Amino acid sequence: MEIVSMQPSVKGPSEWFTGEVWIDVVASAQEPSRLNVIAVHFLPGARTARHSHRLGQTLVVTEGRGLVQARGDRIVDIRAGDVVVTPDGEEHWHGAAPDHFITHLSMTEGEAAWGVHVTDADYEGGSG
Repeated sequence: MEIVSMQPSVKGPSEWFTGEVWIDVVASAQEPSRLNVIAVHFLPGARTARHSHRLGQTLVVTEGRGLVQARGDRIVDIRAGDVVVTPDGEEHWHGAAPDHFITHLSMTEGEAAWGVHVTDADYEGGSG
């Protein structure tokens, strides 16, 4: 058994996020595992840029209310207890609702490919 002390929270980089986002590493992949788990905390209105993950991504919403959208689909409300599964290579974004915080666990096994930031118009219900 190994007990690892929690590392300090880090501010999410502006290349990946719009608004204020904080990240806590829960588990980093240790060979032969590829599993990475992070807790991501979004202030109201904060969101990711468009991105995809090699081998997909699973989000478990632990508190608050947010939004998620796959490229070409409608924006979907997500709340504590919801699980969002995005398959390998699916471009999407996710973040807090305009008037709520959200925290989710992000579980990934592959690298993220980051794209363009989600505009305010798209966040407010524009194109996918």
